[in-house]
Amino acid sequence: MSIRVLLTDSVHPVCPELLAEAGIESVDGTKWSSDQITSSCSDFDGWIIRSGTTIGQEWITKATSLRVIGRAGVGVDNVDIPAATKRGILVLNAPAGNTLSTAEHTMAMLLSIARRIPSATASLKAGKWDRKSFTGSELYGKTLGIVGLGKIGKEVASRAQAFGMRVVGSDPVLTREAAERISVDLIEVDELITTSDFISVHTPLVAATRGLLNDESLQRCKRGVGIINCARGGIVDEAALLRALESGQVGGAGLDVYSSEPPPEDLQQLLAHPNVVCTPHIAASTDEAQEKVARQVTEQVIHALKGEPVQTAVNAMASKMAAQAEVKPYIVLAERLGAASRQLFKGTAESVRIRCHGDVPRRYLDVLRISALKGFLQHSWTESVNLVNAPVIAEEAGIVVDVETFHPDSSYSNQIVMELTGPSGSFKLGGTLFGASDPRITMVDGYGIELRMEGRMLLYRNQDRPGMLAAVGSVLAEAGINIGSMALGRNQPGEEAMTAIAVDQPLGENLLQRLSSIVGVRGLSMLEFMP
Repeated sequence: MSIRVLLTDSVHPVCPELLAEAGIESVDGTKWSSDQITSSCSDFDGWIIRSGTTIGQEWITKATSLRVIGRAGVGVDNVDIPAATKRGILVLNAPAGNTLSTAEHTMAMLLSIARRIPSATASLKAGKWDRKSFTGSELYGKTLGIVGLGKIGKEVASRAQAFGMRVVGSDPVLTREAAERISVDLIEVDELITTSDFISVHTPLVAATRGLLNDESLQRCKRGVGIINCARGGIVDEAALLRALESGQVGGAGLDVYSSEPPPEDLQQLLAHPNVVCTPHIAASTDEAQEKVARQVTEQVIHALKGEPVQTAVNAMASKMAAQAEVKPYIVLAERLGAASRQLFKGTAESVRIRCHGDVPRRYLDVLRISALKGFLQHSWTESVNLVNAPVIAEEAGIVVDVETFHPDSSYSNQIVMELTGPSGSFKLGGTLFGASDPRITMVDGYGIELRMEGRMLLYRNQDRPGMLAAVGSVLAEAGINIGSMALGRNQPGEEAMTAIAVDQPLGENLLQRLSSIVGVRGLSMLEFMP
């Protein structure tokens, strides 16, 4: 019986061509109804999709012959990964196919706003000859700030350097040595915002990057700064950007992505601004990029169907191990410890050590190592992270990763501890399971403290003396912040203590600064465990 692959989204013609060359039959199901797919999916060994098809648990259950799913693109949000893993179905993607196209589109935006090309074009087409209104600026000698130095950010950096620009970058994962290898000055994002002539963002949309460029941060930029977003809508606060454009604080903006797509009516004023260059999310829409992702995923699907090694698996061995019932709660614990440690550790981490104690953690050292890394990296400004690429991303960033077993001094029968080390010092965070599936933090940098891994928390060290909690509480009360619960930890009475306060809403930068300025409070951080 021949090997068959179902195509339910339009992909580049190279896909069926490669399948045919490999002796694999491809079937065009792009016009099939949902019922047709349901009744026929069991006849296929492979399934290749783009973003238009969502393969959920029902189809995975029905597709009894399915061995591999290929996603022609980066994201695999439209595939039920746990269901596929449980069935032993390999899920593949094409993570690097659109890198160059997006980097080149970013440069097109940069040149367009620097030289005001779209406005000048529109003026000339309208029959005007107005040279004075479109005086631009050279890129040579200017500073480009890149927020997020993943694959795309690095490609943008190399192209900007070819124009003679100074490139600075901010990325909590990338080490200084790795940045030096690509001739980028690694600085904190606050310094990048104040020193750059142009700012380009290349990060996923996570809690740390949502609204990164807002009223407050845009006002700290150089007057006339250029803003470019070809990454994710929501990183730039669009209402704040419009206000900054109207005041002249921002000199121009290049936008390819939006908080809502297609952009609603309330964004039309921003898109119509004469100093805004806007495109309909087409940074990756080139013939070359579409062919690359189709070719990459098809070649990997062919390898998988022939029982050969693959390179872009999303749910390889680590994911298969993660599907086992006894380790699942520890996967959650390790990933949340990784996410929490990234939020609480200040500065760049050059080494990450994951220490495991207990029968189950010892048996699953490798998958717990990768899960902790995944949580750690997901709260950093890099490309999408999963259980397959987390070790690779860490290695590319120059992070030394180690895992070991240990015998703790505590009474917990199972325990995981994250240890981070970097130029700013070291940090430890420990946790365990209460019951079968209740992950909790049990130690923060040497302080014994019990915290549920949910919601939002304000953590800080304080002098161990009366009145400290009242001082913090009064500032929160004045700001209308409700306190859900709190926990305290200390080592020696009268010295220093650790305080954690659960709050119902995010705390703004101004409020955090007010809290940090309280005498006796230091090391203040927000910790979020959001769905």
